[in-house]
Amino acid sequence: MNSLVIGTQPAAAHASGGVLVSGRDLSLSFGDRAVLEHIDIAIAGGEIVTLIGPNGAGKSTLVKLLLGIGKPDSGTIRRAAGLRIGYVPQLMPLEPVLPLTVARLMRLTMHASRDEVLAALSETGVAHLVDASAHTLSGGERQRVLLARALLRAPDLLVLDEPCQGVDFAGQAELYRLIGRIRDRRGCGILIVSHDLHLVVGAADRVLCLNRHICCSGTPEGVAQDPEYLKLFGAQAAEAFGVYTHGHDHHHDVSGEVVPHEEGCAH
Repeated sequence: MNSLVIGTQPAAAHASGGVLVSGRDLSLSFGDRAVLEHIDIAIAGGEIVTLIGPNGAGKSTLVKLLLGIGKPDSGTIRRAAGLRIGYVPQLMPLEPVLPLTVARLMRLTMHASRDEVLAALSETGVAHLVDASAHTLSGGERQRVLLARALLRAPDLLVLDEPCQGVDFAGQAELYRLIGRIRDRRGCGILIVSHDLHLVVGAADRVLCLNRHICCSGTPEGVAQDPEYLKLFGAQAAEAFGVYTHGHDHHHDVSGEVVPHEEGCAH
C-alpha cells in the first residue's frame, strides 16, 4: 500500500544548516504516466540548491509537492514547523489594461507599509520603480520586483521557478549574484528551478539533475562532468558551462548597461 506522511520538524531547523523541507522516496503518476520516481531531496537553511532538467522532467511538479500544492502517490514530505516560504513563479503575466503600479503589485496578497515595500525593492535594486506601471517593466526589472515581493514575507525558504525567464543574457549573471547576496545576508535556504546548469553555476551550492528520477547530484562543476548529465544535455552543455565560467572585467546593471570592475570577477 502506498503511504504518505507529511509532518513537521522542530522550529530550530530554521537556523542555518537545519533542514527546512525534505522529500523521501517521492513518486507520482498522472494516469499511467510516471512523472516522479523515488525522489530524495532536502534543502537546508543557508544553502542554495538548484534543480535542473529538461522540459517535462518533473521539476515544477516536484516543487509543488514540496510546497504542499499537491500530494505524491507515495513517499514522505517534512517541513520545518512554522516555515515561511517566499515563492517567485515561472510566469506572471500582467495585462496592460490593468492600472497596476509596482507598489500595488507588491501588496496584492499581503499587508505591507510603503517603507517595507521600498526596503524590499531596495534589496533587489529596483526601489526607483516603486511607482512605475508594472506592465512597462523589462524582463529583468519584473523578476527583481517579484523577488522583492517574495522577500516581503521574510522567508526561511525562497523558491525561484526559472528566475531568469524573460531576462536577457547580460542580466542573468547579475540576477544570480543578487540571489547569492540575499542568501548571505538573510541566511535563508533557496531552491532554484532551472533548465540550464551554466546559468546557475555562480550561485548554486548543490545541484540535482532531474529527469523523473534524480540522475545525478553534487557541485555544479561535478554535475557538469557527470555522464548522466552529459547524456541528457550533450557535450555542448559542458562547453557552455566552460564558457560561462570565464572571467570578465565588468558586470551589467538592471538596465543591461556595462559597469566596469576594478578587478576581474568570475561569471
